[in-house]
Amino acid sequence: MWQSLALPQSQLCLSAVLKCGQSFRWMVAGAAPNQEYRLCLRERVVCLKQDPTTLFYRTILPDPQPSALHWPLRDAETLIWLNDYFQLDVDLQTLYSKWAARDKVFSSIETRFAGIRMLRQDPFENLISFICSSNNNIGRITKMVQSLCRHYSPSLLSLPDPVDPLIQVQYHPFPPPAALAAPEVAATLRDLGFGYRAKYIQRTAKMLVDAHGSGDLAEKFLAGLRNATTEDAREELLKFVGVGRKVADCVLLMSLDKKEVVPVDTHVHQIAIKHYGLKGSLSSKTSMTPKLYEEISTRLVAVWGDYAGWAHSVLFTSDLKAFSSHGVVATEIALPTPPPTPSPLKRKVPTAEATESNVVPASPLTERAKRRRAA
Repeated sequence: MWQSLALPQSQLCLSAVLKCGQSFRWMVAGAAPNQEYRLCLRERVVCLKQDPTTLFYRTILPDPQPSALHWPLRDAETLIWLNDYFQLDVDLQTLYSKWAARDKVFSSIETRFAGIRMLRQDPFENLISFICSSNNNIGRITKMVQSLCRHYSPSLLSLPDPVDPLIQVQYHPFPPPAALAAPEVAATLRDLGFGYRAKYIQRTAKMLVDAHGSGDLAEKFLAGLRNATTEDAREELLKFVGVGRKVADCVLLMSLDKKEVVPVDTHVHQIAIKHYGLKGSLSSKTSMTPKLYEEISTRLVAVWGDYAGWAHSVLFTSDLKAFSSHGVVATEIALPTPPPTPSPLKRKVPTAEATESNVVPASPLTERAKRRRAA
């Protein structure tokens, strides 16, 4: 059964937040106006949809289903998760107003790209997903992450597609570190198209398990970095194989509560050149040195303040080709059909009166013909 939460799209826009390259496991089911966004957690699937003023959510559990008395508890758990995952305690409209007052570039896009907030993801899923992001695009990262789940995490349940109930979709949780730590995982992932990222994923998972144990201990270690300083948490993340400054900063921002961190890549570098006075060329690639990375990050934090990482996500999304028509209202304007252009030899210069009234006076011959027809 669907539950509702009063929440305007200016506070959360699902079609932007869930597709802009923060998380890669949300599945889109059906088509507008019955489109749903679904995510498989370890013990349930959460389904979301929205209208301009309301977020709708429901919880789906594997068989056996709980009794009717237990459903309120399950829905309450889902609501707690939603508040945490979307960080709904943060007033996004207030942040947008502050950013717009400080930054004319942000002011020019704040209405069209409203409702883009930072997710608070599971740190292990976030870490592995962004190891996959190296030299990659959102579409391919999504396929890789979903393939990882299908191969290393058993299906929790299957659901019919809202548009075609004959289509059953399997939902898999994200695998724990122990499932990805075995030596043979790297070869399997290479066969699945992960390339050089395969060994990074396996070795990072193994490092976590070796250092912190199996079960949920490794994941608790990562979640505990939320309580560390930004510098200390970044230092821990950089120890993992396949994790450089950009990947580490994505994890800091998207799952470890470091809201001021601005991850920098070529795309963000170009935004800084185009809009924020950084010297450089948009037409040629520049090597991302540690010094340049720090310069870009520092400059953008100075523009946007404490929640700079959140603001960066809005600018980043607005510059993606996939969002070129996002928030654009299509309107059809009926334009008058222009009169045929006379040839240069027959073109007459209109009188001043005709120009002002846009009316061409009728010839005397035409007037006499009208009088004859009237008689």
